Amino acid sequence: MKNALLAAACLLTVAVSAQDSDRSYSKINYTKIEAAIPMRDGIKLFTIIYVPKDGSEKYPFLMERTPYSVSPYEKDTYPDKLGPNGILMREKYIFVYQDVRGRYRSEGVNLEMTPVIENKKNNAAVDESSDTYDTIDWLLKNIKNNNGRVGLYGISYPGFYATASLPHSHPAIKAVSPQAPVTDEFIGDDANHNGAFFLLDNFDFMNYFGKERNGPIEDYGSQVFPFFTRDVFQFFLDLGPVKNTQSAQYFNHRSYIWNEYLQHDTYDDYWQKRNIRPHLTGVNVPVLVVGGWYDAEDLFGSLHTFEAIKKQNPFNKNFLVMGPWTHGAWSDDRWTQFGSYQYGVNINTYFQDSLETTFFNYYLKDKGNFDATEATVFETGSNEWKHFSQWPPADIKQTAYFLSPGKGLSLTSDQEAGFDEYTSDPNKPVPYTGGTYGQRNDEYMVEDQRFAGQRTDVLSYETGPLIKNTTVAGSITADLFVENSSSDADFVVKVIDVLPEPQGKERQDPPGNSLEGFERLVRAEVMRGKFRSSYVNPEPMVPGRVNEVKIHLNDILHTFKKGHRIMVQVQSSWFPLVDMNPQKFMRIPDADKLDFTSAVIRVYHDAKNQSKIILPIATND
Repeated sequence: MKNALLAAACLLTVAVSAQDSDRSYSKINYTKIEAAIPMRDGIKLFTIIYVPKDGSEKYPFLMERTPYSVSPYEKDTYPDKLGPNGILMREKYIFVYQDVRGRYRSEGVNLEMTPVIENKKNNAAVDESSDTYDTIDWLLKNIKNNNGRVGLYGISYPGFYATASLPHSHPAIKAVSPQAPVTDEFIGDDANHNGAFFLLDNFDFMNYFGKERNGPIEDYGSQVFPFFTRDVFQFFLDLGPVKNTQSAQYFNHRSYIWNEYLQHDTYDDYWQKRNIRPHLTGVNVPVLVVGGWYDAEDLFGSLHTFEAIKKQNPFNKNFLVMGPWTHGAWSDDRWTQFGSYQYGVNINTYFQDSLETTFFNYYLKDKGNFDATEATVFETGSNEWKHFSQWPPADIKQTAYFLSPGKGLSLTSDQEAGFDEYTSDPNKPVPYTGGTYGQRNDEYMVEDQRFAGQRTDVLSYETGPLIKNTTVAGSITADLFVENSSSDADFVVKVIDVLPEPQGKERQDPPGNSLEGFERLVRAEVMRGKFRSSYVNPEPMVPGRVNEVKIHLNDILHTFKKGHRIMVQVQSSWFPLVDMNPQKFMRIPDADKLDFTSAVIRVYHDAKNQSKIILPIATND
């Protein structure tokens, strides 16, 4: 114990020393400049610029535009790190940080995911592209010793602002790296997935981010309302319908974004204008999109930003990096494990040194080479980096695994009539995680699913032990044929890697401490049933009628090893990650407690209604 404490103390000393070293490096080697940069409509955006003191060469700009504050604001106070990683700080760039319009010390009004204005008819027509353009124009004219090149980067919301620099981009922009960019908040990012509202994350996030202000400030102060719980599942179960979040005790209409989220419950003009993908045309700037397989917020954004740029700009230099990370974890100093995965090396060293730094150095400084393939992707299951000339890979075969009688998952469809059913009870929703937590459990995306499989309102289907390694590369489609006794329901589909148990031993339930029989979640997604045909015009489900519900799950690159099993689970709640559907066709933000009803769900697997999961199987294994 004494040795362990000594080792921990040594590690802490090293970490603190490294932090002090970074802070000292930035202050010793950079000059801090503050500026209120005017935009074309007269609004001024607060910007901090860190210029290398070494004037022996000209430097490119590397910029992050953020709604999260560019602090420290004090003139003599420097951040621990400049730029996206410590290597780039030592490479020396002119680092630029800007409070975006309507946030912190910048003037103006902030819009949630500012819509792109394609045809700007006057100076009053502004968006994030024009604000970026005007900022760059000012920087080039007013900051000495620059080489005329600009790069942008950012994670999450700042990732969106990096993406938003691409439509009608300034000619000085030479490299952009949107990382976990918020992209389409109704279809797949933070707010909703396929129309299902992500309650847990947004309730917590908007309690501070969605607070209104009266003008430029350095600190928004306290949250909209005080909130603490040790058990979010029980808290939201007791809270009841989502409309209760607007009670005097909670938001009480004091968060403009929360108000907007509850007002717009279909893919209406509000959400469509905030989908930046259709505007990613005419891109002629090298782009490095970065994302994490275990990003609970913007996995969709990374994959679909890359996809949109590639499809609409086929000759542009577009690169994708997907690693075994949670939201933004690639910016950490170390990433060697997550959940039950042990990587054995620091994953982030390779990314920061060989990909991110090399990308910006090459395109902004003409330094070295950037010879990455189109996609650099970490393969989970086998735990190794793979390099592809295109993503998704060309050598895949779309392979259907059919839900079968006896809870099997088979490569051949059953020809006999059959279905499995469960009752979805809003008073007893399926939890998204097996433990008790006061906030979101970050590891739920790789969690053992045996806690769910033992419930009667969760259906589980699995293959036999695989006779060879099976690699899945790309997007997954669940094609369900369901019958609902009510007029609406959610459908959650999970793809699971079942680790083997010793021969002759039953799978432990509940699980023990080992990985024997571990049912590791690989990918999951939800769809609100009323949006099965259209996100714009929802339709009720008719009791007694079989409905086809197709759910597109985000991409994976995962190897199910020989002896493992592939499992699919189907359920109708994922609480409180997703708000509880009253299982009645209506505007859910208006639902009262009495609107919530139990529903009997049947999942069919016969010759006419062949429920299945379609996996893109790599054919070169």
